[in-house]
Amino acid sequence: MQLTGIHHLTAVTANPAANHAFYTGTLGLRLVKKTVNQDDVSAYHLFYADGLASPGTDMTFFDWPGPLERRGTNSIVRTGYRVGSEATLRWWAERFDRLGVKAAAPVVRDGRLTLDFEDGEGQRLCLVVESGGAPANPWGRSPVSAEHQIRGLGPIFLSVPRAEATEHILRAVLNMKSARSYRWPAPDGAGAEVRVWEMGPGGPAAELHLVIEPGLPRARQGAGAVHHVALRTPDENAYAAWNERLASLGLPSSGPVDRYYFRSLYFREPNGILFEIATDGPGFASDEPLDQLGERLALPPFLEPRRAEIEAGLKPLSTGQP
Repeated sequence: MQLTGIHHLTAVTANPAANHAFYTGTLGLRLVKKTVNQDDVSAYHLFYADGLASPGTDMTFFDWPGPLERRGTNSIVRTGYRVGSEATLRWWAERFDRLGVKAAAPVVRDGRLTLDFEDGEGQRLCLVVESGGAPANPWGRSPVSAEHQIRGLGPIFLSVPRAEATEHILRAVLNMKSARSYRWPAPDGAGAEVRVWEMGPGGPAAELHLVIEPGLPRARQGAGAVHHVALRTPDENAYAAWNERLASLGLPSSGPVDRYYFRSLYFREPNGILFEIATDGPGFASDEPLDQLGERLALPPFLEPRRAEIEAGLKPLSTGQP
């Protein structure tokens, strides 16, 4: 049994209109699904991805009002986005400077040129140059030219105070392999140790980077935080096998959850970080034509009878209706 990479990552915003403007306007991603949190229909669930809404490219957001997160450990602390060349990364550095996006100078981290930046709520992101990898699926209506568009997610950075318990889950439960380690630079010159774990084929689209930070307080959820990371499994058969595996190992989980666009299975590792295993299909074109994704509020069939009620409780993302 092999996971094949990062499926999606879900974060928190308290300002969905500004969030939509940043991820579609500044980053040039496509809003591929505008729906609601199936467990809290008062909140948007927004999915931003590549032109084809490919698994492994979408960062999603729950719309939850409240204060900013309290940064700390036992949390997902940075989300990587892959780009195709050093020239593209430097193009982004210039774009961020021009648009006033909070960003650091490009650095080489783990052998890859990397550009750290944040959205308006302090969501920590980075662009990572990917050598080779899957071809991009650009979005024709993006404000970013095809050659510079973001390819997809990866790697994902997790902070834990001690590595052993989390590494047991990655190795013994998720069948990931330890690849290498490096130092996370810090002003004092020491920095934190980072251990890289790979799924399936490896590469940044299939990596989790475990940052060991014993001196930090525990993080608290809020706007700018990450809620969970989802890992890819290709089909229903593999998904059923993962459910059986978690049960056989006595690891508490949600059990199978049908999210309509994919099937989900949730569990927490010992430090409390929430993982999801998600299927590649059926996909976001299950209820909308591919060329019209994200243009209207999409609801799974079990919520469709409540459409009028749900729409009345949502604020427009821009001009027009939800």
